[in-house]
Amino acid sequence: MANHKSAAKKARRDVEARLRNRGSRSAMKTEVKRFLAVLATGKKAEATAALPALLGVVDRAAKKGVIHKNAADRTKSRLTLKVNALA
Repeated sequence: MANHKSAAKKARRDVEARLRNRGSRSAMKTEVKRFLAVLATGKKAEATAALPALLGVVDRAAKKGVIHKNAADRTKSRLTLKVNALA
């Protein structure tokens, strides 16, 4: 339990931020899973078309601070490599 008024306020703000971040992270992970399902079909044209939207979602999560910038870059790199590896 917080011992100071400011600490109690910080705890309340942290709860709100945690819920907001959890929603953003969940949405991002859902989009990644959908993209991986498209990749699993092996259709390069569809995967190439879906990639820019996914990269935008990951970039927005990083911009909001939901994930670290390097984590976003790593995720984008790995997904792009998977698309490029399709025949």
